[in-house]
Amino acid sequence: MKNGLLVTALLATSALAQAATIAVPAGADLQAAIHSARSGDVLEIAAGTYRGNFRIDKPLTLRGLGRPVLDGGLQGDTVRVIATDVTLEGLQVRNSGADLNAQNAGVYIQPGADRATVRDCALSYNLFGLWIEKAKDVRVERNNITGMRDLNSSQRGNGIQLYNTTGARIIGNTIGFVRDALYVDVSHHAEFRGNKLHHSRYGTHYMNSYYNLWEDNDSYYNRGGLALMEVKNQTVRNNRTWGNSDHGIMLRTMQDSVVEGNVIAGNNRGFFIYDVEYVKVLNNLVVDNRVGVHLSAGSTRNVVEGNDFVSNREQVRYVGAKDEVWGKERGNFWSNYLGWDRDADGVGDVRYEANDMVDRLTWRYPHIKLLLASPAVQALRLVAQQFPVLRVPSVVDPKPHMEPTHTNWSIWRDKHYPGQ
Repeated sequence: MKNGLLVTALLATSALAQAATIAVPAGADLQAAIHSARSGDVLEIAAGTYRGNFRIDKPLTLRGLGRPVLDGGLQGDTVRVIATDVTLEGLQVRNSGADLNAQNAGVYIQPGADRATVRDCALSYNLFGLWIEKAKDVRVERNNITGMRDLNSSQRGNGIQLYNTTGARIIGNTIGFVRDALYVDVSHHAEFRGNKLHHSRYGTHYMNSYYNLWEDNDSYYNRGGLALMEVKNQTVRNNRTWGNSDHGIMLRTMQDSVVEGNVIAGNNRGFFIYDVEYVKVLNNLVVDNRVGVHLSAGSTRNVVEGNDFVSNREQVRYVGAKDEVWGKERGNFWSNYLGWDRDADGVGDVRYEANDMVDRLTWRYPHIKLLLASPAVQALRLVAQQFPVLRVPSVVDPKPHMEPTHTNWSIWRDKHYPGQ
């Protein structure tokens, strides 16, 4: 066994010794240089424009010097990676084809092309920026990705498409003007950290994926910031999702996850929570949304603690058959709480109830809002409070905080989608 390990180590050392750094001058045939290179070689590509649809069929590094352009001529994939251990860095990759059925991409990482790395590149005017399928341990780092901005959203591809992958690391990218900035399906044990996702349908469209980390990302000026659907075992931590025209964070059919420390500001709906169970929603700032939380479809048995709900036009929109209790252990802050704190312990003496009969009526009959200041509507609200028989089920917090935890909440006001 020891002899076998020694032989393997010697072979690896020999392969590294044979690897070379090859200069590719401006105007050279890049595909020919790829073809003639040996596994492990580094191609240093001089500044210039290289036209073609490039195939990388062996472990190579393509390193740009002075930001060379790889131009696909609006046909097919600009670069297709079919080997393991390929690295692309410092390149401008542009002008793929526009065939959605063929999934044309700036960089297409096909099944089995494990451990591919794309870093410090600019991918522009491609249908899909990167298409990554059935590949393990892919790294996509510090790239700037924009799509075919002149096409309608439905005709564009996604910035980064992950399908049936394991161990991906998507870190520090800026992605915009695509259909969905990140589209993630059946992809597990991945990390998404430090990305900026903007001006797309969804910042992230995320389905059927488990054991993933979503941390320190910004999603803004999209239709939806972060959509997590049909997922479990997620950690969604310290992200900022603001100014999206629909929702900030959508949790749909989700279990066994943690959503903590996020800022959700200036969206039409801050959280949209649908069919969610056994999820911890902790220490988030939900501020200046039209609806702070839209809660429905049996979302129960969750832990909702330590959150600040500040200056949302409606704190919670909840329709259910029974009360949903949040803040059982340490409570949340609600900026529209009207109770008192006689013992000065920082917790209100009267529980908070998010909705009443008048709220229900305004959801069903929006024109009633014109009468909200009328004595009749105010009397109805008072009667509903005094006579439990008229009470409707609500989100209830037995330990409402008197002060928010996020003392800097005001910096997140007025972050709405342009024109709203």
